[in-house]
Amino acid sequence: MTVTTRSHKAAASTEPEVVSTGVDVVSAAPSSPSSQKSAEPIEYPDIKTIRDAIPDHCFRPRVWISMSYFIRDFAMAFGLGYLAWQYIPLIASTPLRYGAWALYGYLQGLVCTGIWILAHECGHGAFSRHTWFNNVMGWIGHSFLLVPYFSWKFSHHRHHRFTGHMEKDMAFVPATEADRNQRKLANLYMDKETAEMFEDVPIVQLVKLIAHQLAGWQMYLLFNVSAGKGSKQWETGKGGMGWLRVSHFEPSSAVFRNSEAIYIALSDLGLMIMGYILYQAAQVVGWQMVGLLYFQQYFWVHHWLVAITYLHHTHEEVHHFDADSWTFVKGALATVDRDFGFIGKHLFHNIIDHHVVHHLFPRIPFYYAEEATNSIRPMLGPLYHRDDRSFMGQLWYNFTHCKWVVPDPQVPGALIWAHTVQTTQ
Repeated sequence: MTVTTRSHKAAASTEPEVVSTGVDVVSAAPSSPSSQKSAEPIEYPDIKTIRDAIPDHCFRPRVWISMSYFIRDFAMAFGLGYLAWQYIPLIASTPLRYGAWALYGYLQGLVCTGIWILAHECGHGAFSRHTWFNNVMGWIGHSFLLVPYFSWKFSHHRHHRFTGHMEKDMAFVPATEADRNQRKLANLYMDKETAEMFEDVPIVQLVKLIAHQLAGWQMYLLFNVSAGKGSKQWETGKGGMGWLRVSHFEPSSAVFRNSEAIYIALSDLGLMIMGYILYQAAQVVGWQMVGLLYFQQYFWVHHWLVAITYLHHTHEEVHHFDADSWTFVKGALATVDRDFGFIGKHLFHNIIDHHVVHHLFPRIPFYYAEEATNSIRPMLGPLYHRDDRSFMGQLWYNFTHCKWVVPDPQVPGALIWAHTVQTTQ
């Protein structure tokens, strides 16, 4: 098991393991208070130095490989759906039939998460070398899952461009001590005193986590929830109906540039086509069957999406950075690789296991991500973060402990989770 610790970072300050042609430097100190005066800089390699450590073929997607996975995943999804439609209703026992539908929803959610991830590859240009082909396949894959392909593609690119930036990142920007009580949705609309009184009560934390997993994706698409305050392309103004102008479905949304409006409309068209297909299917088999066959997996897929993204960017030892200290390399390395076993490798296309290299070079196809990761790990040393503990266990732990960030007293310009500072003092 590899788990990043503050002592690992301290070791990097005295024996840097990075060779760089140009570096970003932040100060760090050992976690022992008595030795903080002996701080030495941590050296971050520049992006070219990291790029040069990766074999060239890792940057060349192969259409036939990508398409083989695309066809495989769709075949599994339709095959599983057909078997469920034909045979689960024949189960005489009501409890067993309900259990079979629940198992189907879980398995179909795993398969369709793989489709989601392949469309994500298309959005990054890692599916093929042809932009038009990437966009066609990504639009098909995401529209099938009721995901606005181009809308998400544009906002997700900005997340990659500004990962770890406290103002401009588009996803999971943490609360600060000053604004943590202003996040009404995250606090279930409780007032400040009530929220602070109940924030550590397990049942309240469980309700918050369930809401986070079931509705987090929809809240992001509708209201740009969890994005940084400086992430919009233009300001909507305070008060009034400004909160409605940050949707991923509106072509003139503040999330997008004017030049992107036509693509947002194309995303909406994909959703309408899929909605029409589902409506027609319901006329044949009924809405209950459509709900069991399709909408079960919809919520499972976006549960996995939220969990995966959250845990990539939430770890008690990983920093976020203020505007003056942030650089692309610092932000990209402020991500965490995790382990999800067979499912992670064979159904989720390594998105959990090898995400750090994906943030550095998102055009590397997932089937080369492991090789690329192994190529850069020796260079990065303690700057590379991996945590192989239980994925679901860490979802609960991080959600209940990593609540807001404070300035890291050991690293100027960096912010660390308040819980981490409290436990090391």
